[in-house]
Amino acid sequence: MATVLLVRHGRTTANATGLLAGRTPGVFLDDHGRDQAALTGARIAAVPVVGVVSSPLERCAETARAIVDRQKGAPTSSVDPELTECDYGQWQGRQLGDLASEDLWRVVQSHPSAVVFPGGESMAGMQARSVAAIRRHDAAVEAEHGPGAVWVAVSHGDIIKSILADALGMHLDLFQRLEVGPASVSIVSYGASRPRVGATNTDSGDLSWLAKAIPPGDAPVGGGAGTPTAGGRTPRIKT
Repeated sequence: MATVLLVRHGRTTANATGLLAGRTPGVFLDDHGRDQAALTGARIAAVPVVGVVSSPLERCAETARAIVDRQKGAPTSSVDPELTECDYGQWQGRQLGDLASEDLWRVVQSHPSAVVFPGGESMAGMQARSVAAIRRHDAAVEAEHGPGAVWVAVSHGDIIKSILADALGMHLDLFQRLEVGPASVSIVSYGASRPRVGATNTDSGDLSWLAKAIPPGDAPVGGGAGTPTAGGRTPRIKT
């Protein structure tokens, strides 16, 4: 099975000021977000990735560039509109503090599968199109590069949370239990039997073990011995 690194874009001014940017054009990383993206690029540099797929929005494109620029090889780089931010409709461009007073906010927190943003898309539709895109790219990567291949998808917080919820077998109504911070890396491997989630929301730690990892088969009963790295150590990744 191939492995996908799900990377959220680095921080933007909209993030820092509590603005729901949504699909608004021209939202770029701020200075801190560029530093975050550079750190993520440095972490992933230890792993020879075969491709980087990004949401078309500028903040994701900047983050993807920071990853590609640190790679020693020449991974393919592409954009997929299906990985773009949720269409928040009339909520887009508003302050989160103001939105929290609306009735729909409580539904977003407790029953997101029932949410349709006014003038926008449903959260169920958001999950369906993003999960389909990730699985499609993953199957193509494995078909071309083999089961040990690693690739990167750069997207947005709610998008990645919905993908992780699917991989974990969680109902969408539970996805608010997941945290996906700016420039964080989450790790998912898809297989014939089930997906495996190797890590979520990591913002530090060694990823070089991914370059040496043997694609897993069946899940070991009892938990197994962990993923070995050079020197026989098990990687420690902050989550």
